[in-house]
Amino acid sequence: MDAILTKPSSFVHEIQIEKIGGWNLFKFSDALQLRMEELLEKKKADQLAIEEIGELDAIAELDRIFTHINAIMTAQSINQ
Repeated sequence: MDAILTKPSSFVHEIQIEKIGGWNLFKFSDALQLRMEELLEKKKADQLAIEEIGELDAIAELDRIFTHINAIMTAQSINQ
């Protein structure tokens, strides 16, 4: 069976910008963070449904993107 694809952009409404120190950083809403943790627990227990595989992949992709963007913004503000 193939996983159902979920677009990372479907979670745009779950994105927040939080000011930490002098930096504005991207982060997940509490609800999306909780959902990612739930899906990771199900994955560890080998209990992910097909549609959840795509959902977790999309959330993980957003996490990678935000980690990268936040690192760049932090580095740029330190170098200024």
